[in-house]
Amino acid sequence: MYRPLAFALDDAGVLREVLRRRIFVTLATARDGEILFAYAPVVVEEGGLRFHLAIRNPMAAMEDGTRVSLSCLAADAYVSPDWYRTIVAVPTWNYVAVEGEGAVRRLPREELHKLLADLSAQEERKLAPKPPWTMNKVAPERTEMMMNAIVGFEMKFDRLEGKFKLSQDKPDEDVQGVIAGLEARGDAASLAVAREMRKLSK
Repeated sequence: MYRPLAFALDDAGVLREVLRRRIFVTLATARDGEILFAYAPVVVEEGGLRFHLAIRNPMAAMEDGTRVSLSCLAADAYVSPDWYRTIVAVPTWNYVAVEGEGAVRRLPREELHKLLADLSAQEERKLAPKPPWTMNKVAPERTEMMMNAIVGFEMKFDRLEGKFKLSQDKPDEDVQGVIAGLEARGDAASLAVAREMRKLSK
């Protein structure tokens, strides 16, 4: 990832939290000179993450030790030059991105079952006070059938890095102008970037 010093962030705890909030990532691997991509929700852990893919997905054929890269664009929004208060500038884009890399291990069936339970539990918690959906609401034979259609993986991070391009290279007055502009725009993406900017400007 191209990371000018002002935007680089390597705090693994912060980066894992970004992944936990965003959950959905892009995965990539190389095979026979071709780059394969997949998209999956993840369960993030101390040194890596777990995910599953449909068995018919070409990436589901990955063997133990296959190198995989991940990309997570957690928040992004257009920045108008009109929002700067002290400088003349051009349009740009602010965003929070995380990249990682590591080798995968295929999950045996019991670990795949645990992954599915953990994934649904982490997302159901976000829907409280709704009573959480649990896997025991599905008949065991139906669960077994669904598990036959997917493959689970664990990935340990060899590299995890972030880029928080949030106007850190601008004077504080201009940062506040961008925040105000994003908040006035009011869409979910702009508000998400404004929140990240407020965290950095404290």
